[in-house]
Amino acid sequence: MNILLHICCAPCAIYAVEAMRREGHHVGGLFYNPNIHPYAEYEHRSEAVEGYANRIGIDVAYGEYEIEKFFGNITFDEAGIKNRCPSCWRMRMEAVVKFAGSRGYEAFTTTLLGSPYQGHDTIKRICADISSKTGIIFYYKDFRAGFRDAHAKAKTDGIYCQKYCGCLFSERERAGKIKNQIQKIKNTNQKSKIYST
Repeated sequence: MNILLHICCAPCAIYAVEAMRREGHHVGGLFYNPNIHPYAEYEHRSEAVEGYANRIGIDVAYGEYEIEKFFGNITFDEAGIKNRCPSCWRMRMEAVVKFAGSRGYEAFTTTLLGSPYQGHDTIKRICADISSKTGIIFYYKDFRAGFRDAHAKAKTDGIYCQKYCGCLFSERERAGKIKNQIQKIKNTNQKSKIYST
């Protein structure tokens, strides 16, 4: 089968590409991620995908950096921020299917199905829904089995590995977690000083 793989980042593409090629599929890629913030992070990830794609011989197209589309798909109240991920996944998968149809791909899938940090079942439902409306086959495979090994391989090969999902809100959440960890360390050190005096 001729499958278009939506690629969120190079490390997540490794196992997905290998698994589909083992099954005899022809795989092409599309890097379409207007959610990524800031732009420098977007460039790091797209350059890492380009380097990886060149090394393994896979054709990858690169979508526009339409961050306005990402922000236009969410509302800025508490519910909108909380539910931003499904809106973002749908926006990207709709663009992927549109591209797949215009380039003669029979099927599509996404590297998002390989991350243990994403809403796997929701992504699967969104893709199945879009497939039923467009006639482009949704190739489903749980790529999570290869997540750890693929990321270890990426680090060994010097492929850029990001530290957060991609959007401004996920970057802020990561910063908050780091801040909490630092505070816990400070609190522990403070207690140690009290007990040692």
